[in-house]
Amino acid sequence: MRRPSEMTQGSSGSAAVPAPTVGGGRDRTRAVDVPARYIVGMRVDAVTYEDATRTILKWARTRQSRYVCVASVNNVIWSRDDPDFLAAMNAADIVTPDGMPLVWALRLLGVNVAERVTGPVLMDVICQEAARVGIPVGLYGSTEDVIFDLRRSLQMRHPTLEVALAEAPPFRSLSEEALEATRSRIIASGVRILFVGLGAPKQERWMADNVMHVPCVMVGVGAAFDVLAGHTTRAPEWMQSSGLEWAFRLAHEPRRLWRRYLIGNPRFAALFTHQLLVRIADRRMRDPIVRREGTR
Repeated sequence: MRRPSEMTQGSSGSAAVPAPTVGGGRDRTRAVDVPARYIVGMRVDAVTYEDATRTILKWARTRQSRYVCVASVNNVIWSRDDPDFLAAMNAADIVTPDGMPLVWALRLLGVNVAERVTGPVLMDVICQEAARVGIPVGLYGSTEDVIFDLRRSLQMRHPTLEVALAEAPPFRSLSEEALEATRSRIIASGVRILFVGLGAPKQERWMADNVMHVPCVMVGVGAAFDVLAGHTTRAPEWMQSSGLEWAFRLAHEPRRLWRRYLIGNPRFAALFTHQLLVRIADRRMRDPIVRREGTR
């Protein structure tokens, strides 16, 4: 199997061209070796929890500076509208499909093995393995209350887990001096895996800006902080597996999420349908039998 970084993107949506230069330029040829596709222009990797965890721990052991994005339909829509955000997403070392629409999209693009990899589960699995092998982790994001409860929850679930850093940054943008101080604290803590819970799209931008500045693997997990801290309840399993988790979240936070789901989701459906139709037309044009029949 060819690595995604060795493939080229065509009209079929196959992945993946070498990533754009972010964070001073990086070599992605050692990224996880799994199938990947471009979905409306944004790369998504068909990783499993096992793939992602094994690779992240391998990078963490050798203090590599990497970053991992847990992506939903919203990431695709933001990428469509913002070239800088698209560059940050496509430069990530792993982009997991969090949300059934992206899993279905991968399967429609020929990756039958695609499965969902969510932030809360991925974070918990990584912490379990990090505790087992003695790799220190860090928490960066959310609020002081969430960080306190999250740290306590993780250490109850994984008693040998070393949480070497737990920090809730201010909601305002940091000055360059404050950012440098943050990087220094991360480095001094000895963290090998840093979970970033700033929420999308802020956390993806933050990781892209800080990769190559801190010797750890950053994993953007968004709402996982609130879920694992016990501050937020997830949708029932049947809603998650049927692609209806968005409805559960919308019902609980309508004022904050209505635009994301009631406008963003239909827009994604339209954009991906167009991608599929172009892919089908391209295949038909490439088929010599179809071309000959079309000239009769």
